[in-house]
Amino acid sequence: MTDAASTPAAAEVPETVATYLRLRGLKPSSTSWRRKRRIVDDENAPFTPGRDPGSLGAVLDRLSRDSGWQTTLAREDLVRQWADLAGADTAKHSEPVSLERGLLTVKCDSTAWAKNLQFMRATILTEIGRRYPDAGVENLRFIGPDVPSWKWGPRAVPGRGPRDTYG
Repeated sequence: MTDAASTPAAAEVPETVATYLRLRGLKPSSTSWRRKRRIVDDENAPFTPGRDPGSLGAVLDRLSRDSGWQTTLAREDLVRQWADLAGADTAKHSEPVSLERGLLTVKCDSTAWAKNLQFMRATILTEIGRRYPDAGVENLRFIGPDVPSWKWGPRAVPGRGPRDTYG
């Protein structure tokens, strides 16, 4: 045996560490090598609660919540599922066109549909709040079809447009 292995300090150093230190030209001693304390991490320890894999829906929900996408996704769901929310017949004659600052604007085929939906405004707004609370809808506005515009072309002049065109 060598002199380093016969010293009492070298007896405490594991053989692999002692060999490494001898090859580097250093004397193995118990003060130069200390066993590292293992950090106990209860969160990542096996067989602890919360270590089971979660469902894909739960993972995506947490990702969207952490990324701040919940409002945007709720608004997209509201527009995409307008037929389920308002009813199939109503959805044939109306569609959401904008959602700005809590005001959902719905465009209707006719002024009659806009007026009827205005009467149902409280019911629709309550249903939106129940199904899509993260969308941030606070008010509804129903508009009819657009009237023709006489403001087009390079030589448009101010005024009300032709007045006796429609009889």
